[in-house]
Amino acid sequence: MTEDLRGLRALLEQVDSASLVDAMGRVHGHRADIVDLVSPDPSRVMFGPAVTVAFLPYRDDLPEKDLGFATVFYRAVGDAPEGKVVVLSSGGHPDVSHAGGTKLSRLQNHHVAGVLADGRLRDFSELAGYGFATWCRGQATHWGGDTVMPYAADIAVEIGGVCVVPGDYVYADSGGAVVIPAGSVRRVLEEAVRIEAEDKHSAEVIRAEDPVRLRSGEQTASET
Repeated sequence: MTEDLRGLRALLEQVDSASLVDAMGRVHGHRADIVDLVSPDPSRVMFGPAVTVAFLPYRDDLPEKDLGFATVFYRAVGDAPEGKVVVLSSGGHPDVSHAGGTKLSRLQNHHVAGVLADGRLRDFSELAGYGFATWCRGQATHWGGDTVMPYAADIAVEIGGVCVVPGDYVYADSGGAVVIPAGSVRRVLEEAVRIEAEDKHSAEVIRAEDPVRLRSGEQTASET
């Protein structure tokens, strides 16, 4: 792990998805939050630079239609998979399976930080036992290869209305996921730390409120 990544992880210990979303709102003007995600282990926090795998609706006449998950995965992670977050687009079908425990064992083998899927995944019990974090749209039992297929790697993809570019940093916890541009990741994390401090201060001020004065109108909440 590089010194820079260690520094980012130290900042991460002081924030969560909510403060990161607020920080993104201060630093950037585009949407960055992805909600309605589930995990086989919701206690796991995911963080790392994104690599992308784009799924498309299955067609039997497309060039390279038979590449398969392994080829596209290795194209995405390249020669340095450790610590990456593999982002799987849905191909317009978020309710079907995009992978399962067997295919995703590659992430375990190559020490990937996690997978963020805009579709369902199979084998939650198996995924929970791996060392990487998993966040997706839900659990599936039926194979999805007759509906979607992995088709391209290392391109910009859309996940839940958010644009994810290879190299973006992806954070996910039980509150949701946040996509942070690589060029401003430290600035956003530092801003999130400030927001956490502001919220803590606001909570202390609220604890000191005088209910009688607030009810009477002698004091307003904006004064506290």
